[in-house]
Amino acid sequence: MAHRPLLMLDVDGPMAPFDRVLRPRGYRTHRVPSQTWRQRQLDKGVTDPKPLRVWLNPTHGPSLLALPYDLVWATAWRHEADEHLAPLLGLPKLPYVNWESMNHEDPDGLHWKTRQLVCWADQQPFAWVDDEIGPQDTEWIAANHPGPALTLKIDRRYGLRPEHFAQLADWAEEIAR
Repeated sequence: MAHRPLLMLDVDGPMAPFDRVLRPRGYRTHRVPSQTWRQRQLDKGVTDPKPLRVWLNPTHGPSLLALPYDLVWATAWRHEADEHLAPLLGLPKLPYVNWESMNHEDPDGLHWKTRQLVCWADQQPFAWVDDEIGPQDTEWIAANHPGPALTLKIDRRYGLRPEHFAQLADWAEEIAR
């Protein structure tokens, strides 16, 4: 039996839009007690950090589960995506990429996640949704990953939209042939 492709999910941008004043249509506001966020705020000198505000679309969980993929958190949220976001989206616990390092400079100008995601995928087909993917990441993955891969750059102001779900479904169907 063939394995389903992996769907590597970034949170900030694709799942939780930002960089806009008004909440996108269909999203709900949540206050999330992220320990990582709290520590970053304390490190910046904020004495009493408030929980992080995130916008999530409750239809995204069922829509993701309906896709023919194995879902993976590919986010700096790591395990906190399961703790705080999955329940709000109706998602089960998911595996997550436990980054060796984050936000580092790459000698080839790649996104800091790119090499680690290819390694984590371990030759399996995968789609990666993120708001920071660049053309160099797509090219590097095509040259260095032996299986099919799709990079899908999401506009951080709007998050995942119906056309992205359609594109992901079409790609999974295409590689299954």
